Amino acid sequence: MTVIDPDIDAYAAAHTTPAAEHLARLADETRATLRFPEMLTGPVEGRLLEMLVFATGARRVLEIGTYSGYSAISMAAGLPDGGRITTCELDPEHAAFARRHIEAAGLNDRIEVLEGPALETIATLEGPFDLIFIDADKPGYPAYYEATLPLLAERGLMVLDNTLWSGRVVDGRDDGDERTGMMRELNARIVADERVVCVQLTVRDGVTLVRRRG
Repeated sequence: MTVIDPDIDAYAAAHTTPAAEHLARLADETRATLRFPEMLTGPVEGRLLEMLVFATGARRVLEIGTYSGYSAISMAAGLPDGGRITTCELDPEHAAFARRHIEAAGLNDRIEVLEGPALETIATLEGPFDLIFIDADKPGYPAYYEATLPLLAERGLMVLDNTLWSGRVVDGRDDGDERTGMMRELNARIVADERVVCVQLTVRDGVTLVRRRG
């Protein structure tokens, strides 16, 4: 799940501050026990998320798609005192896995896992959130984007993962995967959205940053 040369990807990982031991253990257990280990946030993107939280001074973070908790725990390292992450997860197995590792990392007071369909959970939340990270089921991205944009703080940052979709978004051919067409359409929608300013980064599988315009 990378759009850059594997050697360059490995070099970038080697020149990024290594993940904390509890994150390394989480990653190993994720690969050994959970389905879809390719969904795991890697150490480079984990550090990027931590840096974004730290640089923006985000006190309230909303995550759509917890999976095993790697990204939430990574972001927690960048929170100021009193900062908090709310993360949404549909799968009970994933939610339980994440909660166990959040507790092991001593972050129960900083990370709350809300279980259930994300759109239903989002409807119960009050903004503003200083940073919103979307990394869940790809067909749901357009709805998550529209549902969370009103919750984004005036100077907040939205981060969407996998927006280059292993490079398939640029092929222009039908690969039989509805997610490819959806991601192309979402990328086009965001760059044309007059409400926001965006930049798409070639980090791992593509990361798009979005802020409010004006």
